[in-house]
Amino acid sequence: MRVFVFILVLANILFYAFDQGYLGKSEGPDAGRLARQLNPERIHIVSRGEEPPLPAQGKPGEESAPPATVELAGLTAASAANACLLWKNLAAIDADRLSTLMASRFANFALSRADGGESGGWWIYIPPLANKADAEKKAVELRQYGVTDYFIVQEGPNRFAISLGVFSSEKGGQERYAELKGKGVRSARLMLRPGKDGTISLRAEGPGAGLADLLAALNGDFVKPTQQDCR
Repeated sequence: MRVFVFILVLANILFYAFDQGYLGKSEGPDAGRLARQLNPERIHIVSRGEEPPLPAQGKPGEESAPPATVELAGLTAASAANACLLWKNLAAIDADRLSTLMASRFANFALSRADGGESGGWWIYIPPLANKADAEKKAVELRQYGVTDYFIVQEGPNRFAISLGVFSSEKGGQERYAELKGKGVRSARLMLRPGKDGTISLRAEGPGAGLADLLAALNGDFVKPTQQDCR
């Protein structure tokens, strides 16, 4: 019995000594892996249970794009910003037809007129009518508005137009034009009077995006314009 008790006590002593490491500890299965690590000092913990931060971005609402793309977009926008067209040496009737087309369908184009020859002052007129009968009918309407100072053009490129006055200065023309408008004459126009050669030049400037539609609308019925630098 004593021998059994002695063996039990000895076994407990040996187990305690082994548990406390007095007899040496065996290495765990990961001990070899730790010995084989390469440059462990380069490992950095960036977060503990949190998502790592995203790369730096621009301000909200800003879109990033490669520099080449941004530059190309700028050049495209600049080249399409404006379109400038010039018609030279138009007969007055053709200039009127073209002006009517521009006003009705391409109002976003600014149209300016210039006399093709020596200046003849400023002219207020009603564009040429189809024939003499229509011109006389329009004259009757003018008298009903109280306008009696007029005459019907009988020859030249403005045949059957109705002249309402010629003025040496633009100011005088503008004053008479406003007076006629006040009386209800809506078809009258104010323009530089054709010079000796009777021709007119028109210049149109507008958005480049509408250029193709404008050229298509001419459809061979008008003189082909030349494209100018808008500067």
